[in-house]
Amino acid sequence: MANANKKKTVKVNAVNIRNKRATFDYDVLDTFTAGIVLTGTEIKSLRAGKAGLTDSFCIFDRGELWAKNVYIAEYFYGTYNNHNAHRDRKLLLTRKELRGLANDSKEPGLTIVPLRLFINDKGLAKMDIALCKGKREYDKRDTLREKEDRRAMDRALKNF
Repeated sequence: MANANKKKTVKVNAVNIRNKRATFDYDVLDTFTAGIVLTGTEIKSLRAGKAGLTDSFCIFDRGELWAKNVYIAEYFYGTYNNHNAHRDRKLLLTRKELRGLANDSKEPGLTIVPLRLFINDKGLAKMDIALCKGKREYDKRDTLREKEDRRAMDRALKNF
């Protein structure tokens, strides 16, 4: 009877590493959520929030999708078994998604960029990747102008 009154505690994973530069530099055409292959100390550093997606990108190598230049800091309490911070990491998608991405990424001007690195409800590391097209300089200025206009409208509505 005492067990019936106990509340379940839900562990909240607050790990949400974003690539803010990607949405500024690229137009996002399509997004996918991929699993990521990590070693033991990498998942510990990721759970501590010690990661970055700046200047990272994805490439195909022998039919597999790899994330390049993704930074996951070395684990502080790690030993000689610690991982390399910038090593290539394999991404896990279905065959159908891999084939579609491979065909789409062959078109000129399109690239695959990581947008977000997070831990899902089951405790697995996931990465949101996107098929993107690069923005021109004037597109970036338009994006900044729209962002400033949105902020000004929010400020005006807040004071109203």
